[in-house]
Amino acid sequence: MSNYPRLRFGVIGIDHRHIYDQVKSLLAIGADCAGYWTHDGDVRTQDGFVERFPGIPRIADRRQLLEDKDVQLITSASIPNERAALAIEVMRHGKDVMVDKPGMTTLAQLDDVRRVRAETDRIFSINFTERFEVRAVTVATDIVRSGAIGRVLQTVGLGPHRLNRHLRPAWFFDPQKYGGILADIASHQIDQFLHFTGAEDATLIKSRIGNLGHPEDPGLEDFGEILLAQGSASGYIRVDWFTPDGLDTWGDGRLTILGSEGYLELRKYIDICGRTGKDHLFLVNHEGSRYIDCSAAPLPYYTNLQHDIFERTETAMTHAHCFKVCELALKAQQQAERIPS
Repeated sequence: MSNYPRLRFGVIGIDHRHIYDQVKSLLAIGADCAGYWTHDGDVRTQDGFVERFPGIPRIADRRQLLEDKDVQLITSASIPNERAALAIEVMRHGKDVMVDKPGMTTLAQLDDVRRVRAETDRIFSINFTERFEVRAVTVATDIVRSGAIGRVLQTVGLGPHRLNRHLRPAWFFDPQKYGGILADIASHQIDQFLHFTGAEDATLIKSRIGNLGHPEDPGLEDFGEILLAQGSASGYIRVDWFTPDGLDTWGDGRLTILGSEGYLELRKYIDICGRTGKDHLFLVNHEGSRYIDCSAAPLPYYTNLQHDIFERTETAMTHAHCFKVCELALKAQQQAERIPS
């Protein structure tokens, strides 16, 4: 049990399903939700939010949450291009903020968030769910840090997603609003490259984007790839919206970590035609090969974030790392070569 007072948080913006995990995980560490606010437009997640959290009241004016002195944290999964302005507003109200990825959609927004965070000394955190919400990553982090696979030489991060077009709101198909496939989805894999290599920065070697299979949605980027390097380490990233309906989950997300003395493969959400459930990890080194079930491993991000809120530390994620991930993702998006469809 935590020795801290009960953390109180508010929710502003529920436009993406990731808000479900954010709220559920905060409640799981004993935090108390003061309420949620959402706009009156097309919010496809509204019914799902109410169904999951029937006891959380809807607030008519978001200023009520911003001005509530007992609320320490605002969490948000609003429309992506609105997240930076919201985060700035939250920090200027003296509160910490956690947003879904992408935390911003332009380099100008990144500069603004960096400046206000420094001015206010508040916490700005992006919940990179493909690391913070995946138990296999917790175990893989311990294995890499132990030296069991030697020095990390390369990561290969795959982020396939199911389109579920009938469930998507209009902003999902507007690159000015969602930021582009690399700024959005690929930020996960950039985060993992820096995390597992221990790098503070990376060189962008190549990035490409395209609409390869959805001509009826010209604003959609359904495929993207990036090649990164830092010293002797490299990272390849592929993200897409081509998960077939026949798969039993939204995407077969995988991460392979090549080391000088072995390698790891994480099958995060499904082991196709294999073991049930998620959080599968395979370790191969000079001692042999083995499978590790990570389903009982902890997810320390939220407890660490709570610690940071009360102690003013950076144990969940440093701001330097958070902003570097955003910078690399936005530059990859900006510099990407367009693949002919």
